[in-house]
Amino acid sequence: MTPQKKTGLALVGVAALMLSLSFAAVPFYDWFCRVTGYAGTVAVADQGADTVLERTMDIRFDASLEAGMPWEFKPQVHKMTIKIGETGLAFYEAYNPTDRVIAGTASYNVMPDLAGGYFTKIECFCFTEQVLQPGERVIMPVSFYVDPSIVDDPEAGLIKEITLSYTFHETALPEQQAALAAAPAKPIN
Repeated sequence: MTPQKKTGLALVGVAALMLSLSFAAVPFYDWFCRVTGYAGTVAVADQGADTVLERTMDIRFDASLEAGMPWEFKPQVHKMTIKIGETGLAFYEAYNPTDRVIAGTASYNVMPDLAGGYFTKIECFCFTEQVLQPGERVIMPVSFYVDPSIVDDPEAGLIKEITLSYTFHETALPEQQAALAAAPAKPIN
């Protein structure tokens, strides 16, 4: 085999490797964020912590909407203080002031980023899509705790306040809802 063919094959191999790594990057990044709490990604658990400490943590709640999302969205309480390890329960309110059915999903993060790996959600409205009818107002819960191991982290142990932030994004209606919204009204005889 000529040196040019060897170089050509090597370059094709490098390109194929880079392409396959690009497809693996998204799931790997998602896994990395969930495991480490990087970028404010929170942990998820089925139940509360086994230990509750006397030390407290202030939790702030923030709400925003993606540009063009016509809902109104806000936390019912802007701040609460809980013991580390204690299960907290907060509520957010969403309202659809329009004359059409709108579906939305909430993305979230925790600040400071370092706290993400210690902030654990048990149940959250952000785990599922929300569909609001015209004029509908809903109260949506989120239950959570701050993992007691945060106090053992030399840097995260210095955190005194965590902000849980949600942004709602409009999404396509589920098929069943879209069919209902598109169906013409039948006159009553």
